[in-house]
Amino acid sequence: MMIKLGLFDDHDIVRAGFRYILEKHSDIEIVAEGGTGREALAAIRSQPLDVCLVDLSLPDLSGMDVLRQAKGSKPEMALLILSAYSEEQYGLNVLKAGASGFLSKELAPDQLVAAVRTVAAGRRYVSPRLAELLAGGLTHDIEQPAHLKLSEREFQIFSKLAVGKSVTEIANDLCLSTKTVSTYRARLLEKMNFKTNADLTQYAVKNDLMQQ
Repeated sequence: MMIKLGLFDDHDIVRAGFRYILEKHSDIEIVAEGGTGREALAAIRSQPLDVCLVDLSLPDLSGMDVLRQAKGSKPEMALLILSAYSEEQYGLNVLKAGASGFLSKELAPDQLVAAVRTVAAGRRYVSPRLAELLAGGLTHDIEQPAHLKLSEREFQIFSKLAVGKSVTEIANDLCLSTKTVSTYRARLLEKMNFKTNADLTQYAVKNDLMQQ
């Protein structure tokens, strides 16, 4: 079976690397690609994709926003979330949200191909490291880091605040009002028990969460 695949990441070099790996395999065909969440959703709605690879941190919509909307229009399509963050930092939440799998961008080429084939066959892909975390019961036995309390939109705004973007810049990036972004900022500061953007930056650096 030919696997029709969509690839969406805002870094051209990342897409080129993934394309190079995947196009070596005769059973995988990349039929759509782009650098924004809106491009991903447009392709999902208009093309017969079997698998979609979507970056967690796109400039307009988050990968989780794409996941939620894709589930409504194409529930049979497999969606893999890509991220520069590790499994410990976000993998569990991605699986809970209903993704077919979570892929760290540091994964080996054979893992990428295996993941695509696994989810195309209707199964979930869980990396060895994520399987270890799930087996260890980290979803409930250990207190979660503060950023895992955030919703996907809150985490997206947290990531932008942490690298020094202003409320106005974030509003423009995400096509939201400044009032809405300010509300999200206040909410995530409260959830994480912080007072300033500097606290967010310090936390992001300490936990290796600076947006890549």
